[in-house]
Amino acid sequence: KQSRLTDLQIENLQKQDEYETSHLRWRRFNDQMGGALQMMLVAIGVLIVAGIGTALWTASRDNGLVIEAFSVPPDMAARGMTGQVVAGQLLDKLAAMQDATDSARPAASYSNNWGSDLKIEIPDTGISLGEAWRTLAGWLGHETHITGEVYRTANGLALTARAGGEGSATVSGTDADLDKMLQQVAEDIYHRTQPYRYAAYIEETAKPDLAGASAILQRLSVEGTTVRERAWATLGLGVNALFSGDIPAQSVRMRQAIALDPDLALAWGDLESGEGTLEHEENSFQAGRKAIRLMANGSGADMTPRAQAVTLISVQGDVASDVGDFAAARDYYTADTRLPDYSGTVENSRESAASMLASLHEPGAARRAWSSFPVDATTTDQRASTLPTLDFNLSDWQAVLRDRSAAEAALGRGFLRNSLAQALWPFVARALAETGDIAGGEALIARTPLDCDLCVRERGRIAALKHDWSGAARWYAMVSARSPSIPFADTLWGQMLMAKGDLDGAIAKFDSAHQKGPHFADPLEMWGEALIAKNRSDLALAKFQEASEYAPNWGRLHLKWGEALLWSDNRDGAKKQFAIATGLDLTPAEKSELARMGTPHGR
Repeated sequence: KQSRLTDLQIENLQKQDEYETSHLRWRRFNDQMGGALQMMLVAIGVLIVAGIGTALWTASRDNGLVIEAFSVPPDMAARGMTGQVVAGQLLDKLAAMQDATDSARPAASYSNNWGSDLKIEIPDTGISLGEAWRTLAGWLGHETHITGEVYRTANGLALTARAGGEGSATVSGTDADLDKMLQQVAEDIYHRTQPYRYAAYIEETAKPDLAGASAILQRLSVEGTTVRERAWATLGLGVNALFSGDIPAQSVRMRQAIALDPDLALAWGDLESGEGTLEHEENSFQAGRKAIRLMANGSGADMTPRAQAVTLISVQGDVASDVGDFAAARDYYTADTRLPDYSGTVENSRESAASMLASLHEPGAARRAWSSFPVDATTTDQRASTLPTLDFNLSDWQAVLRDRSAAEAALGRGFLRNSLAQALWPFVARALAETGDIAGGEALIARTPLDCDLCVRERGRIAALKHDWSGAARWYAMVSARSPSIPFADTLWGQMLMAKGDLDGAIAKFDSAHQKGPHFADPLEMWGEALIAKNRSDLALAKFQEASEYAPNWGRLHLKWGEALLWSDNRDGAKKQFAIATGLDLTPAEKSELARMGTPHGR
């Protein structure tokens, strides 16, 4: 019996264990389901809260323009000109003005900005999601609501539009004038609600109103509600100064804008351009470097993407050119021509790329590039005004003199009309001196400002043509001291010393120029020539080889490289360099020199 009892107890315990195990499993499943349900409820709650938060945040940032249906006379509505139709036509005119406003300033930077968010409000019946959203946006956001009416007068029609708290405008006319009346009202709304854009708009119409735009920008530069608003308005005043031909005032305004907002990338870019036009080379170079840093590290987001892309690559080309890295500058400018045009950048970059080819001592390629540009009414004056620059870089002195009159006339019609002393006279003065009229060259260069680096360097070159070595050195020293990053004055100084016979002094200046512009081929090539003159052709080889990395198609470079190899008893190497020179552009004197070495002359 005891055994039987034990067996029954064991059996009972086994069944009880199975039951309890099953019950525990069920309880665990219920707990898991309950936990999952709680997690789902929490997730749904989080989504609801996040949705509400997002809706509130989005509504609080709603700066859109809402045009409500206008009130119109019954006879107009009967003909189909309902209040919604009038609101739609007003919307179309505002959108057209906004599309016609080409500004680098991004929409999000405006204190009162409705960007591209323009819409007509059509009242709903009852409560709908759209009505709820409009209520929320109106409560938390900063929408600009346009309301108004068209009504009959004794003389025809009157149209009144109100822009929220920005005031109202009323215009009158006949039924046939309604479209013109809507345009007048649209311009008044644009002026009241988007004054910076309106200023840009009236600058770009068929008859630019620079005075009106400047008055608006001047007010914004003082009364703007934010520092950014005041900085952008000051920048706009600088652009207007440029259009008015006052380049020094443009630079002053850009510095004022930078003082307000040191990270305003476009102000630095415009300062680079203005200082470059004035030939303040060090200032231009440093401003360009700052603009590149700001745009490259993301601060350029304070510009529209199109303006940022075009401005960045253009300034990169300018900065490379400032230190004699003409190959890199050519590549930047060429890339810029493939981007969408922004205020004439495509034409500017075409011309700059051709000038870089000339500075790389590739005259044939430069002239082919120049002649390949499409010509139309919008580019004729600009092409004429910059052609002497190309002639100058090609050392074609007769062409500089031939193209002078057309350039002066074209410059006189543009914003550089007050900058002939920097934009043209240095080239003409040098051409006069090079063609034998040294007195004429001196008289013209004396009329140029002493703070113009190009002008002072050309004073030095004209002095060197007279063998006035001390005078040339004085001018070169002036520019070298105030432009510690720019290699051109030291290069010319070294060239003058080499002509004087001071080879060691020349080499010291070429070394200084190379430190400033390590990718500038000219001081390296001249350094090599100075070493040949010192009977150190063995040392000259390294200079020519390095120079060839930066100006590979320079005929004279390969000619002198071959000469150094010949003096070093490397006839095979010399023959190779002479062969290269034969296929490149050479001056008549260089062809004669090549022929004297027993090699067929170059093309």
